[in-house]
Amino acid sequence: MLYTPSAFREDDVGAMHARIEASGLACLVTVGADGPLVSHIPLRLDRAAGAFGTLSGHLARANSQAQDSDLSLPVVAIFQVADAYVSPSWYASKAEHGRVVPTWNYSVVHARGRLELFDDRDALMAEVAALTDRHEQRFAAPWQASDAPVDYLERQLRAIVGVRLRIESLEGKAKLSQNQKPADYAGVVAGLGASANETDRTVAAMMEVRREG
Repeated sequence: MLYTPSAFREDDVGAMHARIEASGLACLVTVGADGPLVSHIPLRLDRAAGAFGTLSGHLARANSQAQDSDLSLPVVAIFQVADAYVSPSWYASKAEHGRVVPTWNYSVVHARGRLELFDDRDALMAEVAALTDRHEQRFAAPWQASDAPVDYLERQLRAIVGVRLRIESLEGKAKLSQNQKPADYAGVVAGLGASANETDRTVAAMMEVRREG
């Protein structure tokens, strides 16, 4: 289970779905005879398939996770949206009493359920096309699977195996300084917002939305 103090817990399924879609890339963790197996793969969410939705994508057929996972055991797909180091120098409390320490802010969703594998050619083609369309839609001239030579595409399809995770539970955690005093919270927003790092600024924007909400 994910360690989640009540201040950081997210229970809204719609919000967790949105975080999954904002991330796209999952850390897929399964269990085999020798312990955990881990892959980082893009997974596509179908919100309407099942009580909590269904994730789908593919693994390389040569990936041992496709052969060695115990499919009778639950698996977890981890989506990390954004994260940032928080300097204690940003807290107003530092000047007051100095009792401050560094921390890390982040937003994460864990999707748990049972994993299914599939290798039907048409199902794989449909999955690859849907996943591609989902990520190419932001481009002016989106690439499509049909752009590739047919023989090349067929070889690529034979080299993968489909994965489908029917989500049985969702755990969301947004550790965004909610446990800090308003002045310290504002200091973190300002510090991250002034950073040259784009991810830092993303976390600052998430904190701003939470503060205004």
